[in-house]
Amino acid sequence: MTDFSIQPATPNDCGLILDFIKGIAEYEKLSHLVEATEEKIRTHLFGEKAVAACIIAYNNKEAVGFALYFHNYSTFVSKPGIYLEDLFVLPIHRGKGYGKKLLLHLVQTAYEKNCGRLEWSVLDWNKPAIEFYESLGAKPMQGWTVYRMDEGRIKELAQANLSQNN
Repeated sequence: MTDFSIQPATPNDCGLILDFIKGIAEYEKLSHLVEATEEKIRTHLFGEKAVAACIIAYNNKEAVGFALYFHNYSTFVSKPGIYLEDLFVLPIHRGKGYGKKLLLHLVQTAYEKNCGRLEWSVLDWNKPAIEFYESLGAKPMQGWTVYRMDEGRIKELAQANLSQNN
């Protein structure tokens, strides 16, 4: 790590961010689910109503990884939090500490913003990631299951709700 830095992403990084998203999707064997485009990234990370943020790790001015996150809120601790959506380091740069530096950067951000939690999900088969997170003191949330409604189901329910209320 001769010349390592972490920088906030800019609108000029949308193509790079998309490449990282495709990289993590490939690693997770979920490439078929990627609907992200540079335009969507620009809108949601840098637009007037941005809902997420991104940091990029550079070594010798070469982008080696990224973390994409957004803020949430915990009613139980009554504080804001950070949800880490994606943390990805290019395969040829793994094992060099870049992922740890990205995560610790977010830890520092959470601390500075007085967040009560920093949370993320990890696929249960991803043993290297699980070992990495646990080595930093992260704990799995036993007894919790992630639920999700996709865009199609959201639309169906919203339309059904509208028709019932009219």
